[in-house]
Amino acid sequence: MRIAPLHALVCAVAASLLAASASAAPENRCGWIVNPTPGNWWLTDRDGDWILATQGSDREALGMENIGDISAGDYRAVNGNYGYACGCMKVETEKEDGTQFITAVYSFRQLKLAQCDKDKSLPKVE
Repeated sequence: MRIAPLHALVCAVAASLLAASASAAPENRCGWIVNPTPGNWWLTDRDGDWILATQGSDREALGMENIGDISAGDYRAVNGNYGYACGCMKVETEKEDGTQFITAVYSFRQLKLAQCDKDKSLPKVE
């Protein structure tokens, strides 16, 4: 007779695990990939800024190596060797205290700057 409560508990735990894994599903985000200074990276898309890494912080998105050298493609330098590009990323995200973070980068595809320049949903890079 104790099997019914145990079964209900197992089902509840399984359902919560499925919900957690569904919320962490990778999503595609496209916009400006910005690297203005050493160690500082973010993506600006139609939903705002998504922090990938901040100089001096231990918090950095897993898979940053998947971005590669953005200066090798269509790119604008704004501070010596630092600048920005346009691209799409397959990522995992989270929001914490009103700040948006990219927690993992699975892939990155650099696009022509003109594509982001023409996208009216994106702000201009300053």
